[in-house]
Amino acid sequence: MLDRDRNERVIKVADIAPQYRHKVTFQLFERLDPEQLLQLVVDHDPRPLRLQLEARRGERCDWMFLEARPDVWRVRLQLRKCGAGRSCGSSQKSFSPPPQHA
Repeated sequence: MLDRDRNERVIKVADIAPQYRHKVTFQLFERLDPEQLLQLVVDHDPRPLRLQLEARRGERCDWMFLEARPDVWRVRLQLRKCGAGRSCGSSQKSFSPPPQHA
C-alpha cells in the first residue's frame, strides 16, 4: 500500500512468508529513493532487522519507531543520500523504541 500524501509504502510483514521476510525488506529498502518512506508493521521487536540494515547501510538507514506494543510494532525506514560532508559509515544510534502503550 502506498500513501501518496507521504510517499510512504506500508508493508505488513506477516503477509510475507517467514523465510523471505528479511530478504524482501532489504530489497524494498535498497530500492527506496531518498524522498520515499517504507513503513513496516510487525508482531515483534524488529531489532535484529534494524541491526542488519544498519550494518549494511550505516547512517544511510534512517529508522524511526512509530509504535511499540506487545502485539504490534511499526517502524518507518528511509534511505538517506550520501553527499558532500555526510558520512555514510556505520552509525552508533540508540536502539530504544518509544514507550509502550498500555
